[in-house]
Amino acid sequence: MPNLNSKPPTPTPALPPQRGRVRERGVRRWRRLQDRLIFRFFQINGVISILILLGIFFLLLSDGFPAVKNLGLSGFFSMIWNPTSFVKETYGLGAMIISTLMVTFGAMFIAVPIGLGCAAYLAEVAPGWVRETLKPVIEILAGIPSVVLGFLGIVVVGPAIASLFHLPNGLNALNGSILLAVMSLPTIISISEDAISSVPRNYKEASLALGATRWQTLIKVVVPSALSGIIASVMLGMGRAIGETMSVLMATGNALKTPHHFFDSVRTMTATIAIELGEVPFGSDHYHGLFVVGFILFLMTFVVNLIADIVLNRYQEVDR
Repeated sequence: MPNLNSKPPTPTPALPPQRGRVRERGVRRWRRLQDRLIFRFFQINGVISILILLGIFFLLLSDGFPAVKNLGLSGFFSMIWNPTSFVKETYGLGAMIISTLMVTFGAMFIAVPIGLGCAAYLAEVAPGWVRETLKPVIEILAGIPSVVLGFLGIVVVGPAIASLFHLPNGLNALNGSILLAVMSLPTIISISEDAISSVPRNYKEASLALGATRWQTLIKVVVPSALSGIIASVMLGMGRAIGETMSVLMATGNALKTPHHFFDSVRTMTATIAIELGEVPFGSDHYHGLFVVGFILFLMTFVVNLIADIVLNRYQEVDR
C-alpha cells in the first residue's frame, strides 16, 4: 500500500527563460569552439605533412644538384654505374632503373591475379567465419619486417628457384619479384576487397535475375563496377614495391649490370643507396650522385602514388 504520510517530491524549479537562453548560447559557443579546434588540428597536421614532403623534395634536389652540375645531366642517362673506377667514374642510372622496374612489374605480375582472386573470394564467396579469419591473417602479413622476408628469400625461395630452373644460385630478379609480390598483397587485397564490397547489391541481383551465373556476375558486373578501386590498389601496391629496400638488397644478387631476363642478378635503386651511402666520402661526386638516385626514386614513387590517389578519388565520387 502507498504510504499516505509521505510527502510528494519537490519539483525542480524551472530556470527563468533568460537564464535558459544564456545557457544554450554558452553550449553553442563551446561546441563551435570545439569544431574550430578540431578543424585547426587536422588542418595543421595536413600542412605539416605537405611541409615534410616538400622538405624531402628540396633536400634531395639540393644535395643532388652538385653532382648534376659537376658531371652533367647526360652522364646519368648511361647504363654503367661505376663511381669508384680508376680510369673514369661513371654514374649511369639506366641499369638500376631497368632493374627496379623489372622487379616491380614482375611483382605486380604475380601479386595482381592472386590479390584480386583473394579479394573477390573474401567479398563474394567466403563464409563469414572464413572472412573473419583471413582478414587478420592478411593484416599480419603486412606487418612482417622486410628483412625477415629477405632472409626467407635467401634460405627458401632462392634455393627453390635454383633447383627448379637449374641455376647456380637463386639470387636474381625473379626472387626479388616473388618477395615484393608477397609484400604488395595486403595492400592489393584490402583495397580491392573494399571496392568489390561497395558495389551496390542491386547490380548483382539484376544480373542474377537476368540468368547470369555467379561467376559471370562477378567477372562482367562486379569487377568492372569496382575497376577504379582495383586499379588504385594495384598502383598503391606498385608504389610499395618500388620503395622497398631490404628484401631486394638481400635476395637479388646486387649485380651492377643491365639485366636481360628474370634469372639475372640485379641491383635496384634502393639497394644502391643502402649499400653505398654509408661508405662514400661526404661531399664527393659519388655522395651527391646517390642523392640523384634518391631524387629519381622519389619522383617515381610520388607519381605512382599520385595516380593511385587520383583514381581512388574518382572511384569514390562515382560511388557517391
